[in-house]
Amino acid sequence: MEITDGQIAALIADLDHPDKPTIRAAVDTLIPLANKSLALRNILDERLAKRGHKNYWPVAYVLGHLNEPSPACIAGLIDALDHSQPDIRWAMALLLVRIANEKSAVVESLVELCAKGTGNQKRMALYCVRDLALSDPVSLAALLTALGDGDPTVRVAAAICLKPRPDIANSGKQLLLKIYVTDPDPRVRHAAAITLANLGTPSAEFLSALRKSCESDDSQSRKAALAALELIKKTRSASSDRRSGR
Repeated sequence: MEITDGQIAALIADLDHPDKPTIRAAVDTLIPLANKSLALRNILDERLAKRGHKNYWPVAYVLGHLNEPSPACIAGLIDALDHSQPDIRWAMALLLVRIANEKSAVVESLVELCAKGTGNQKRMALYCVRDLALSDPVSLAALLTALGDGDPTVRVAAAICLKPRPDIANSGKQLLLKIYVTDPDPRVRHAAAITLANLGTPSAEFLSALRKSCESDDSQSRKAALAALELIKKTRSASSDRRSGR
């Protein structure tokens, strides 16, 4: 059944609706329609640029599913990484990762965002960089730099996102060790410990710090240290099995 202009107008109006399920239903309906209609894409482009609306992220999300999302659309998605609701932030991040796999300029924007913008945007950009499975020195440097961010939740994200980076040098591991030993926030220390344990070949200093934490009065510090030691044990066992051909 062909949709009427009035129905399309109602769907676009629903993008400002206070009820999230209503917004999602409108978005789900508009995505395939926008892919088929240049006129609708132009209407949505105008809606994205027009001031005075409550929500802009749904429009950017619809336009982000097109084959060639515009710079304004990508900017709208990046802005929405600061949304107050985590599920919306993650939806934007997943779409940006998909776009970035096709557009290197978006990768560059996400890497730059790791050091700019709000705390939410930095965290989500870090997770995007992780999910892109990058292995270049620029993105690695961005992750390491974020370990020194003033926001502890950004530091946590940076430590987590370094876990799948086998290209990290000893200097980077030393920085993680310093974070584990000295960071004032326990969440950051715990994330650094788990990441270091996953990176393999733990240093004597790291093992010593873990054993010391196992004797801490703080139960969470003990738990994180024990978890890290268990990961190291499993990694060593798996490596031994590979060498022996088991």
